[in-house]
Amino acid sequence: MASASIGGRDGSRGWRSPHPHEFPPLYAWPPRPAAVLRWLFGFPGYLWPVNATWLVIALVTWFFLTPDLASMRSFAPGWIAFVFLRNLALTFLVYGGLHLYLHVLRCQGTDFQFDTRPFATRNPAFLFGDQVRDNMFWTLASGVTVWTTYEVVTLWAFANGLLPFADASGDSPWFVGLWFVAVVVLAPLIHHLHFDFTHRLLHWRPVYRSVHYLHHRNVNTGPWSGLAMHPVEHLVFFSAVLIQWLVALHPVHALFQLQVAAFGPALGHCGFGRIRFGHGRELTLASNFHSVHHRRFKYNYGGSLVPLDKWLGTYHDDSDTARSAKVRQGSTEGSTARAPVV
Repeated sequence: MASASIGGRDGSRGWRSPHPHEFPPLYAWPPRPAAVLRWLFGFPGYLWPVNATWLVIALVTWFFLTPDLASMRSFAPGWIAFVFLRNLALTFLVYGGLHLYLHVLRCQGTDFQFDTRPFATRNPAFLFGDQVRDNMFWTLASGVTVWTTYEVVTLWAFANGLLPFADASGDSPWFVGLWFVAVVVLAPLIHHLHFDFTHRLLHWRPVYRSVHYLHHRNVNTGPWSGLAMHPVEHLVFFSAVLIQWLVALHPVHALFQLQVAAFGPALGHCGFGRIRFGHGRELTLASNFHSVHHRRFKYNYGGSLVPLDKWLGTYHDDSDTARSAKVRQGSTEGSTARAPVV
C-alpha cells in the first residue's frame, strides 16, 4: 500500500501528487506502440476501469432502463419523466456514493486529499449558505434537467428515423462493426476535446462573470462540485452529444457520450488524487489535473487526455518547481488559490 504522505503536503491543506501529470503516449514521438497498448488496456488505463464502468452503465441504461423507441415518437410526459427520474437516480448513485464514501464515512480519512478543510457552511456565496447543498441543487435541478433534455431529444430523433441506426446486415457489416466500436472508444476523447475548447470560451471575461463564476466558487471541491454549474454552462457542457448526432450508429453511443459527461466530473472533482478500495488497492485518478485549475484558475483548462494545455502554454503540473517558475515570472495566478471575485 502506498503511503498517503507521498508527494508531501501543500502547506497544511492536503496532499499533492509527487509526479507531474503524464499525458497518454499517443502523442509521443517517435511512436511507442507498446506503451499505447498498455495505456489502452492497462489498469488504470483509457478503457479500464473508469470508461468501462461508464460504458457498462450506458448499456444497462439502454437495455433495462430506457423505454421502447416506439413509445418515444412523440414527446409524451410519461416517458420523459421516466428518463428524468432514472438520470436523477443514477446521479445520486454516482455522486452521492462518492461523497458518502470519501467525505461522510471518511473511508480513507484524509489520505490523498487535496484540501483537508471542511466544505463551506454559513457562507453567503453559496445557496442556503452551504457548499454541499448548493452543489447538489445546481447538479440536480439544472444539470440533470439539461442532460435529460438532450437525451430526450436524441432518443426522439432516433425513434423518428431522423438519426439512423446501423445496419450490420448490409454490404459492409465489418465496416459497420468497426465504426460502432470506434465511436464508443472515441467518445471519451470527444468529451475531452469538446470540454477544452468550450471551457476556454467560458473563461472569456463576460461569460465568466455571468455564467462560469458559479462553478468556480468551489475551490475546495467535492464530488457534487463537478456538475455545480449555471444552466447556460450545462447547455454548453452537454452539447458534446451533438457530435454524436453526426457520427452515432445507435442510441447507445449518445447515451454513453452523455454519461461520460454526466459522471466524469464526480471523479474529476472528488477532492482526492487516489481512491483506496478493496485490500489495500488504490485507483490513481487524473483529478489532480483539474484540481489545479480550481486552485490556480488560469491553468489546466482541458482534460487529462489531450495535451492542449501543454501545447498552448497553460499547463501547470503543481510541482514546487513549476510554482517557483510562475512566481519568478510575476504570475499572480501561479501562487493564488482563488478564482477572481465577481
